[in-house]
Amino acid sequence: MSQSSELPIQIDVQTVSEMLKQGDDFLLLDVREANEYAVAKITGSTLLPLSEIGSRVHELEEHKDRRIVVHCHHGGRSLQVTEALRSRGFTKVQNMDGGIDVWSQQIDASVNRY
Repeated sequence: MSQSSELPIQIDVQTVSEMLKQGDDFLLLDVREANEYAVAKITGSTLLPLSEIGSRVHELEEHKDRRIVVHCHHGGRSLQVTEALRSRGFTKVQNMDGGIDVWSQQIDASVNRY
């Protein structure tokens, strides 16, 4: 039964934008590197670079039962992290399809593209 209640692995930028506007309780996890985060970021996101996630995954334990939306530049790295977290028992993790690049095109043009 738990399979049916599982969230789809992908979530679109419009849905994430609505969740932010409505003040939904979720963690917006940015897995890009610090230099990328310095160029462009979504307000309210938490940076945990993919290159550090192996040694810092314990920092996410407190969010295990909370919805987590993972994003990167285009969606590839964040999909890897989403799948890895799901395999560790994080059941409410989703990948933001298209990443911050699609976010800057469709949601917030003030977010730099690179």
